[in-house]
Amino acid sequence: MHVLSIPTWIIHVSSVVEWIVAIWLIWTYGELTGNRNWWGLSLAMLPALVSAMCACTWHYFDNAESLEWLVTLQATMTLVGNFTLWAAAFLIWRSTKSPDTVEPKPIKSEQ
Repeated sequence: MHVLSIPTWIIHVSSVVEWIVAIWLIWTYGELTGNRNWWGLSLAMLPALVSAMCACTWHYFDNAESLEWLVTLQATMTLVGNFTLWAAAFLIWRSTKSPDTVEPKPIKSEQ
């Protein structure tokens, strides 16, 4: 009843591998550009990776009741990962704003 099909396992495992590769590529991009905010993004991706690994582990052991804590850990890591990814994206966005940028002033109509 709980056994996953081969295509489903391929999707699960390839998603984890793709996420690991994405983390590595983003870290490398941060090294090449010298922008540490990209390193932050790669680190912010780790909770989501832990979440995916929890799901794979739980399914591998046929959704054993003794490992049900993995479901809670997966949900927690997904929540934490969403916030860390948001924070990393915000820091990257903020780093693109030039400190010399002057906010435009509203045009006053002369009547």
